[in-house]
Amino acid sequence: MRRILVKASWLDNYPPGVPATAQIDAYCSVSELLEHAFQRYAQRDACVCMDSRLRYRDIDNLSQALGAWLQSLGLHKGSRVAIMMPNVPQYLVCLAAVLRAGFVVVNVNPLYTARELQHQLKDSGAEAAIVLENFATVLEEVIEQTEVKHVVLTAIGDLLGFWRGALITFAVRHVRRMVPEFSLPMGDGRSVSRLTEVLNQGSRLSLRRVDVAPSDVAFLQYTGGTTGVSKGAVLLHRNVVANIMQCEAWFKPMLSKVGVEQLTVVCALPLYHIFALTICALMGAHFGAVNLLIPNPRDIPGFVRTLAKHRVNMFPAVNTLFNALANDSDFARLDFSGLVVSNGGGMAVQQATAEKWRRITGCPVVEGYGLSETSPVATSNRLDIVDFTGTIGLPVPSTEISIRDDAGLPVAVGQPGEICIRGPQVMAGYWNRADETAKVMTEDGFFKSGDVGIMDTKGYVRIVDRKKDMILVSGFNVYPNEIEQVVSQHPGVLECAAIGVPDEKSGEAVKLFVVKNDATLGEEDVVRYCRDNFTAYKRPKYVEFRDELPKSNVGKILRRELRSS
Repeated sequence: MRRILVKASWLDNYPPGVPATAQIDAYCSVSELLEHAFQRYAQRDACVCMDSRLRYRDIDNLSQALGAWLQSLGLHKGSRVAIMMPNVPQYLVCLAAVLRAGFVVVNVNPLYTARELQHQLKDSGAEAAIVLENFATVLEEVIEQTEVKHVVLTAIGDLLGFWRGALITFAVRHVRRMVPEFSLPMGDGRSVSRLTEVLNQGSRLSLRRVDVAPSDVAFLQYTGGTTGVSKGAVLLHRNVVANIMQCEAWFKPMLSKVGVEQLTVVCALPLYHIFALTICALMGAHFGAVNLLIPNPRDIPGFVRTLAKHRVNMFPAVNTLFNALANDSDFARLDFSGLVVSNGGGMAVQQATAEKWRRITGCPVVEGYGLSETSPVATSNRLDIVDFTGTIGLPVPSTEISIRDDAGLPVAVGQPGEICIRGPQVMAGYWNRADETAKVMTEDGFFKSGDVGIMDTKGYVRIVDRKKDMILVSGFNVYPNEIEQVVSQHPGVLECAAIGVPDEKSGEAVKLFVVKNDATLGEEDVVRYCRDNFTAYKRPKYVEFRDELPKSNVGKILRRELRSS
């Protein structure tokens, strides 16, 4: 990272105890950081899920066995391994195993459609995939169009203890009928194994030590793109380690006041998302915290019953989740005496939600900002705030924020411009897409976020608009070009356009405008097509038919006119 040559305005407003720079090279790799945590906190609980617990020692042993088995497949250093599951203990084991074996983690949303999954597996070149069996039928549809040769299937209860796990797996398979029949294609060197069998076999093998350098790739974290093509942000080991240490520098002064031996972190955000990956899984391990894993946070009553059993200290969430809980009467009756930090990210935190959350819990929502491309944390409000600020806070240690105009020049303080970020957490680029990387990186090393913001004289940044036409649904990026490209392939659609509209529950929702090519095309036809081709948060909530769409003089559809119509 380039050094900050002048004392930036935001440093004067740092909380007591937070340094200007973080110890970004504390570990050579993410795997080294995890192994240090396994040794230091061996006897502590690492996670709790459905009332079952795994200690750090358990994850250490299990990940060694899985890592050794993966190495026995003949995969070379840097091979990509996809992990496709919700928040269950298996994720933490798989994460550690893949990294310790010298491979690259490709995080996959388990709710992807076949089209979305095929693109990510094919683009990443993943050679192995570890999948919760509930979602294997989608993999079955596309595996022959990918490089995946080795599949490991896990059942929901595999690591929840013998009797409890067996009961939960039985209930999911046979009572709820959530696991349809599937048959993954064999042949062509392809293998399908069960996680329980793999762990048993791996326990008789030795994990081979791999020399992993800070410059080696740790994650391909896929994000949407303005071209409509999902791109893999290449996060090096040094990028992710740096962001964990930056977060430690920012959080530690406040968390040291908790006065508990071990922090309890609510992990309701999906671990395949960069926010929970860094804050819950990795920073949690570095702190020796216990992660309270919530496989289905949409089940608010069940979520609240789980929270009632624990005294939680950290609560990372997006606005929609804060809002849903704050409007639940049973949630308001819980004990929040241990809650010290409520981290808001992924989407804008609404003032009404933040104020209600604070009235109920006594803990303010601290909003931050980041992207997959920045591992993710770039800015954060002070953890000692009391009132809602409406800003995304100050640049975290070892990070520079520059607000720039379209020519790439810094604007005056208080003037809007694109938020540009420079720091050790910024990705190496997009996987196999040098052209897309060049579009977002400046010559002096800043990443162009695509968001328009204003920095005040104290260094606080406020987002005022999005330069990209990205739609933010419950903290997930939805890119209009992707929606339009797929919907336009429907034979009954002549042309279409997608925009974001305000939504009380999800912050924004997708609205689709369609010009018919077939007069018989109806709204249900479009809805059904989108259901087959998009994961839930990308599906248009509203469909409106138009005779024509507004266009510029060169024929470009003008989304801004659709927004104002």
